[in-house]
Amino acid sequence: MRGFLASSIGVTCAAALALPLTPPALAATASPVPAAEAARPAPHAGTPATTPSDRRAAEPSAAGSTQSLPLEPLSRDRATPSTPATEQGLPRRAVRHFSLVGVVWDDPDADLHGRVQVRTRAAGTGTWSGWQDVETHNADHAADPDTPERASGRVRGATAPLWVGDSDGVELRVRSESDDSERTRSTGHASGTRNLPAAPPLPSGLRLELVDPGEDDETSSGDEEEPRAAGGANAETSALTETSALAWASALTGASAIHADLAPLGATEIAALNRAESEQEHLALGPGELTERQLRAKPYVGPRPGIVTRRGWGANEGLRESGFRYTKKVKAAFVHHTASGNNYRCSQVPSLIRSIYRYHVKSMGWRDIGYNFLIDKCGKIYEGRAGGVAKPVLGAHTLGFNSDSMGIAVLGSYGATKPSKSAVKAVARLTAWKLGLYQVNPKGKTTLKSAGSNLHRKGKKVRLNVISGHRDGFKTECPGRKLYGKLSSARSKAAHYQGR
Repeated sequence: MRGFLASSIGVTCAAALALPLTPPALAATASPVPAAEAARPAPHAGTPATTPSDRRAAEPSAAGSTQSLPLEPLSRDRATPSTPATEQGLPRRAVRHFSLVGVVWDDPDADLHGRVQVRTRAAGTGTWSGWQDVETHNADHAADPDTPERASGRVRGATAPLWVGDSDGVELRVRSESDDSERTRSTGHASGTRNLPAAPPLPSGLRLELVDPGEDDETSSGDEEEPRAAGGANAETSALTETSALAWASALTGASAIHADLAPLGATEIAALNRAESEQEHLALGPGELTERQLRAKPYVGPRPGIVTRRGWGANEGLRESGFRYTKKVKAAFVHHTASGNNYRCSQVPSLIRSIYRYHVKSMGWRDIGYNFLIDKCGKIYEGRAGGVAKPVLGAHTLGFNSDSMGIAVLGSYGATKPSKSAVKAVARLTAWKLGLYQVNPKGKTTLKSAGSNLHRKGKKVRLNVISGHRDGFKTECPGRKLYGKLSSARSKAAHYQGR
């Protein structure tokens, strides 16, 4: 794969000339408001005057934004340093349009023991939803300890994100619970202890993050980030300089040029190949890393599936850190669910992924979206973290086991809901191809060295299925009981696609 990496680097500088150097935020100053925006329903009573329609009429680039709102105590007794609040939230209020919610806090090593619930108002109808639970156990999706990404100083603790669709009102409550109370609520079985321990304090610096993914426009690339402190001027929405325009073009070009051997520059999708074509591609991409024996042997590479690129789902390449980070190889695939709910249409998936991307980077402080790939319930596969779909990109998906692995997230929540057959098939097709590039049998076992998790101590060599669930590397519910139960089927299908 090193030969593949070197060849793609060589086209980056030349490729920059093939894309516009001026981001749409500068190039389209006089652009009219899109028809979809003009048709958006009028704001409900109490909605702030600065709606996305207003903002985007004045600002040419519709690249999304984040409202970050500090929580306040909800109980009558105000919190003090000696008696911190065990219930915080936000009363019902009107806000600017958003589609995804999450809660963050200051210390990434602190756990939120309790329950997070949110209600939202649909922008189209003005109807308020019922209370929805937000998954609080999310620390297991993270960069490995002692890595530059983890030690950047920007990382925060966070819940999983929840997709709620286009909304303009919100109400939130966060209640601290002891582990026993939380376990009783989640399982429905009492522990048998009458005197439950006191609820622990909530983490400090709790904030509600409301993410607007922006419009479905693949050329969007500006940044309309809201300030973290309420009321202040937003430096990130100031006029872009020529330097920032060049930096944007460089990031956009780099993310596209990294696929130069797989698709044309600026492609929104990498086309599917049959198995014979995929085997030929495999031999062309990594001849320097294949032994003479491997070159003569049957390659066992599954057909390359179609993959929507970052450009295809509208990634704002200016959000993430520049450059790419790689691990040595891909020996295993960890399957996740995003725990973001199942109330999405497949046509909304680009917006959903842009929201998760923005939440991971802007709200949680990661360098990029954490997963290497994402799959929707219709079976479509999307590129995740930048760096090249055929390369061993270092992700932030399975705390303790990000090295020598890839993370595949199925969009949705699969604790009680069965994943679609299309999604499971897509997991099999993707792993058959990607693992095949590294001569790995999807039905086999592999050994990974733990970087430290709550299940395997740092330095321990752990024997795992090549296709594993997140819970195999970390004590967690992810990828949900129903999806985890389908992994055996995915392994068999993937091996079959490889011709084994």
